[in-house]
Amino acid sequence: MTVFTDETRTRAREIIARYPADRSRSALLPLLHLVQAEEGYVSPAGVAFCAEVLGLNKAQVGAVASFYTMYKRRPTGDWLVSVCTNTMCNVLGGQEVYDTLAEHLGVGHDETTADGKVTLEHAECLAACDYGPVLTVNYDFFDGVDPQTAVGLVDELRAGGRPTPSRGARLCTLKEMAIQLAGFADEREGAVADGVPGEPSLRGLRLAQQHGVSAPGFDPNTPIRSGKAGDKPAPATPAKATPTGSTAPDVPAPDRKSPEVRAAETRQPDAKTAVPDAPGTKVPVDGAAPSSGDAQAAQDAGAAANRPAGDGKPAGDDAQAQERNLREAESSGHGRGSANDKGAQK
Repeated sequence: MTVFTDETRTRAREIIARYPADRSRSALLPLLHLVQAEEGYVSPAGVAFCAEVLGLNKAQVGAVASFYTMYKRRPTGDWLVSVCTNTMCNVLGGQEVYDTLAEHLGVGHDETTADGKVTLEHAECLAACDYGPVLTVNYDFFDGVDPQTAVGLVDELRAGGRPTPSRGARLCTLKEMAIQLAGFADEREGAVADGVPGEPSLRGLRLAQQHGVSAPGFDPNTPIRSGKAGDKPAPATPAKATPTGSTAPDVPAPDRKSPEVRAAETRQPDAKTAVPDAPGTKVPVDGAAPSSGDAQAAQDAGAAANRPAGDGKPAGDDAQAQERNLREAESSGHGRGSANDKGAQK
């Protein structure tokens, strides 16, 4: 069984301290990345460690670890190569890239090469359709790949190289990436500043600036609410309205309700006037409510009208069978006249 280092335990305490005391189990996701950073995957020992520090049972931790694909449940290589094979990348050749790599490396989905360096997987979507076909290495992007460039990429990784991603930070191992996913900064000098943004992203940014579009404001210092009585979060900084340059006046949304529905919603019905039905409204009716005797009489009449015939077959929807059953019921004293008489007597 793995004995986690003192550094890992210290970092675990730091992660848990980010959350209110009564919501410490919210720290489970970054803690799973933390144990993966030490072992290269979430082992049974890692599950037990997370359960221990959070006061959970192993079944609760295992359920989360087995749900998300970023948590690996068996040893994984230093370089996790994920090839997008979803619709857009597939049309552009993503499946061919994956098939070529699988044959070249001699592995299938979620399998690791014999030297333990590369794990291959197909990804449903990497959210980079405008750069397709794409693959990622430990979640860093390599855009516009083809089978030949993909093979050259994995060969360089296996030879000890660290190719530069198309955009983003400098390439790091899966364990190094897991530390960042646990919420700790990349401590390599200049690592974050290495990458360059992609042209499609810059094009979208320029269009947003041109048309005055921006994201709403957000105060990153807003505290997490603990759920305790009286513990209310500080109000977030209100977002400033961004001028769009439009001179069109504000126009209220059209009222698409029918006149009948609108009347039913605004009118106060009385006991003498019926109002057209509308969703959520109850319309009163004239006259007193039926007595229990009348209800029983109606029930008896309904049962008599659909009694089984002498052959034991119910009438169902057959008109002749219904008429036959009704005659038999009347002759036996259970017809409509009998029911009405009972109702009158009551």
